[in-house]
Amino acid sequence: MDQLPSKDQIRQWITDNPGLASKRDIAKAFSIKGGPARIELKRLLKEMEQEGGIQKRKRQFREAGTLPPVSILRLLPPDAAGDLFARPNEWEGEDAPLIHVIARTGDPALGQGDRILARLEKVEGEAHAYEARLIRKLGTSAIRVLGIFRRGHEGGRILPIDKGADKEWRVPPGLTLEAEDGELVEAEQAGPKRMGLPSARIVARLGDPSGPKAVSLIAIHQHGIPDQFPEAVLAEADRAEPVTLGDREDLRHLDLVTIDPVDARDRDDAVLATPDTDPGNAGGFHLWVAIADVAHYVTPGSALDREARKRGNSTYFPDRVVPMLPDVLSGDLCSLHEAVDRPCMAVCITIDAQGSKRGHRFTRGLMRSRGSLHYGQVQAAIDGAVEPKLEPLMDSVIRPLYAAYAALKHARAVRQPLELDLPERKIILSDEGKVLSVAFRERFDAHKLIEEAMVLANVCAAEELIRLKRPLLFRIHEEPSQEKLDALREVAEASGFTLAKGQVLKTAHLNRLLAQAEGTDQDELINITTLRSMTQAYYSPQNFGHFGLALRNYAHFTSPIRRYSDLIVHRALIDGHGWGADGLSAWDVESLDETAKLISDSERRSMAAERDTIDRYLASYLSDRVGQTFTGRVSGVQKFGLFVKLDETGADGLVPIREVGREFFFFDADSQTLTGADTGLTIGPGARVTVRLAEAVPVTGGLLLELIEIDGGALPAPKRGKAGHGRGPRKPARAAIAKRKVVRKRR
Repeated sequence: MDQLPSKDQIRQWITDNPGLASKRDIAKAFSIKGGPARIELKRLLKEMEQEGGIQKRKRQFREAGTLPPVSILRLLPPDAAGDLFARPNEWEGEDAPLIHVIARTGDPALGQGDRILARLEKVEGEAHAYEARLIRKLGTSAIRVLGIFRRGHEGGRILPIDKGADKEWRVPPGLTLEAEDGELVEAEQAGPKRMGLPSARIVARLGDPSGPKAVSLIAIHQHGIPDQFPEAVLAEADRAEPVTLGDREDLRHLDLVTIDPVDARDRDDAVLATPDTDPGNAGGFHLWVAIADVAHYVTPGSALDREARKRGNSTYFPDRVVPMLPDVLSGDLCSLHEAVDRPCMAVCITIDAQGSKRGHRFTRGLMRSRGSLHYGQVQAAIDGAVEPKLEPLMDSVIRPLYAAYAALKHARAVRQPLELDLPERKIILSDEGKVLSVAFRERFDAHKLIEEAMVLANVCAAEELIRLKRPLLFRIHEEPSQEKLDALREVAEASGFTLAKGQVLKTAHLNRLLAQAEGTDQDELINITTLRSMTQAYYSPQNFGHFGLALRNYAHFTSPIRRYSDLIVHRALIDGHGWGADGLSAWDVESLDETAKLISDSERRSMAAERDTIDRYLASYLSDRVGQTFTGRVSGVQKFGLFVKLDETGADGLVPIREVGREFFFFDADSQTLTGADTGLTIGPGARVTVRLAEAVPVTGGLLLELIEIDGGALPAPKRGKAGHGRGPRKPARAAIAKRKVVRKRR
């Protein structure tokens, strides 16, 4: 194991490098490599944090009681002299420092409640004093709420729609925006509390909460996703024109095709595979991956660029998409439609018969798609049901692509990326927005073919920019923490499986665990628990590899229509190859860290909005079936109850602790179990259950369930006189429970 630095050395380094103080930065500074050494460093940092010597905030460590050099601040009212002061937007503990905001010529007008991103400098001679200089105004910090308006004699009330939000908001007369009773509204805090309730001003009326378009609209407003383009952005997009060949490489002779979902809203990648005629590469292929050249239209510093960066990515809902770019670009000029010339960034990758990459070449070109295909028809064609449209493409396009995929599958099997099997739900809506059915998306080899081609193209982009020594944004996925691995191992062992211990974790070890569970009752449990043990992927200018894909170098290159990260990679390639003046700007390079954080956060915002929307649609779909019984599996356990994933729809519902059984249940956080004090019944993740749907609330997406059976049998009755939740378990029962480390009762 690498020699770890002392606590004093770490503390001094953090003080000297306030802007580079993540665990990864510290590991790099002290040349700490390998899983065991990194785990030990993490333990040491946690120990220092518990001792109070350092603080951790959003992956960054800093000296306790200090602020990072770039912070988000909330402005206070001006003082008597008119000077502006601010407090940190997020501060743990009391006595937050006051920060003097230094106004400069050209800064926008600032006032109380504004949120700003600012660069901080300590005031010499004063321990907790700072001066701040504006980087960017972020907006106002007024607290907002989304809810149902109920009209009253004096204004009205707003009932928040957030799950778990039980506080009403009072709307005074004159601040209702003439909202109707029962209407969905957005409001912001308008004054101090009265009668124990915060005062609110309605700022937007969103219509009938049960209306066909309200479900995704709720998520858009609730998560603050920008869904209206400013006029300057639309005007800039409207001025865009089709691209001519110019200095580009002419790729229009290639039989490139796009393969997407049948309901695809944009087409940003095209593929082609041709056999390699080199005798030294028998059985090999040239795999072309051509990607929409968004960088040509969205240039650094433009209104389009600023808006795309703010959005970070497109957000997809069952009934609509909130695009990163206006439709004239995302749906037309940048989209690789059939039989029209489109600008592209392309890579030709040479692979051998085993799918290993032998080389690659990037180019900026002009292409013309031979077909806008979808996964189902391509899979049907290779299986023998060929549509007339695909007949001319079978020998030149479809069969060579599947042959190249066979080689790529071999390379994937050697690399051993994480092989999770988690079916994806698909909500089928009527034209009016009503949920018709809930299904699980089919997974064809056609999907996997495109995925493997895109992964390989992303690897090539990262390797090319490393070779060119150009800055870029890597897609990072770090290995799981030791704590999460221990929890996964406990679940695995309780289910009768094993996970290797005492060695550097590889995805192959996790794949062996998943293979053990495949086809058993614990299959879904092990897949879900493995997924939950993973860290969240993010973007970073520093390369720390992609654990889940088992790749050392990985960058997103293949979806610039819907991801800003890919646009940055395209600009870096343009800059590195000298393909034009629309490559990375000096500001792009200087702001890479900030951009990485911004788009990582916006990605999580979109994921949360998409997940909440699915929950609401599922609750709407099940609202007519209240009182019916369903089978499912316990997906999570907390001291307040059980989370159950229903077999039929994949919907998640809560069984409150009061509905679990007629006895006290002891919660064991380590094994994630509830154990009955009197019956000894132990319930944990993976247990098969039958539940009754007690409540379905479409506006919040909440499902409440009642537990009827567990593992095929009725709930055991506690001994007479021992029922109830109001008392703790008897001492003998508590002692027995403390020794048990099981996830569910083994029979």
